[in-house]
Amino acid sequence: MNMQQNKILLVEDNQDDITLTLKALKSNNILNEIIVISDGAEALDYCFCKGKYSSNNINELSISIILLDIKLPKIDGIEILRSLRTSEKYKYQPIVILTSSLDECDIVKSYNLGANSFIQKPVDLNNFFKIVKELGMYWLLLNKPMP
Repeated sequence: MNMQQNKILLVEDNQDDITLTLKALKSNNILNEIIVISDGAEALDYCFCKGKYSSNNINELSISIILLDIKLPKIDGIEILRSLRTSEKYKYQPIVILTSSLDECDIVKSYNLGANSFIQKPVDLNNFFKIVKELGMYWLLLNKPMP
């Protein structure tokens, strides 16, 4: 699968999970540029081209999928999701919650705010690689995004 056209935004603060996700994407030939951001405030700055990203043009920012953890420093994933969904630019953006949480409240809030999917990170390495491969196949290859 060669999908270099758009970026993957990985919003994750756990370095082990970042390393595993990057390794899983690479091993499954998902070659998109991957932007890794480890706190919620910076993730919103990136998406809205503010702060240190203010020189970026929001109209030229092309993200295929956002993989979003819930428990993040500064601003949590639920608040990021809420902010993104209130913006015209991100109204239909594929956003997958990829988290260790299985808290029913987190699941309900995520879907109520417009998450496209809620996936618990598996502890088992092989299952983690399989999930990342399937995420890549579906969201980057099969899914037809809103034009």
